[in-house]
Amino acid sequence: MRQGPIPGAHGRVRPLSLLGDPVLHAPGAEVTDFGPELAALVEDLFATMYAAHGVGLAANQVGEALRVFVYDCPDDEDERHLGHLVNPRLVEAGGVVVRGPEGCLSLPGLEAGTERHDEAVVTGFTVTGAPVTVRGTGFFARCLQHECDHLEGRVYADRLTGRRHRKLMRQVARASWHR
Repeated sequence: MRQGPIPGAHGRVRPLSLLGDPVLHAPGAEVTDFGPELAALVEDLFATMYAAHGVGLAANQVGEALRVFVYDCPDDEDERHLGHLVNPRLVEAGGVVVRGPEGCLSLPGLEAGTERHDEAVVTGFTVTGAPVTVRGTGFFARCLQHECDHLEGRVYADRLTGRRHRKLMRQVARASWHR
């Protein structure tokens, strides 16, 4: 059985932007050029995500303030979802709200119970400009919402309140990667 090219095989691993980096806290710009630079960015995102053992990665997490993310994420039935989205828009978040553990490559080694819907629909484009709609449930829905948040300048810590937020911020302050 012939398989397609392995995402990220030709990409380079880029340094990750960590919590506190201004690029993580500003909305990404719309992509207008669907050329080779965008294709190279998507390859770099895959390579970086795999090197960091993540399930999703947004362009601003490698210092690029653009509306692009990649994913290789299972859903709750362990079905693998692999792809990328350019100029994505979360058009539907529904089902039930579930509080589950959520981490982020920009807050390495940390996680916190974060509320997300268990169903999500995201529209956008492929790297070649073709329109695409991605539907996710369970953990994959969480991933889609998490990556869409990144492109709006939000990290999961911004969704936390009260004790959960204070606890995570204490962990960030003690983290070896924190500036």
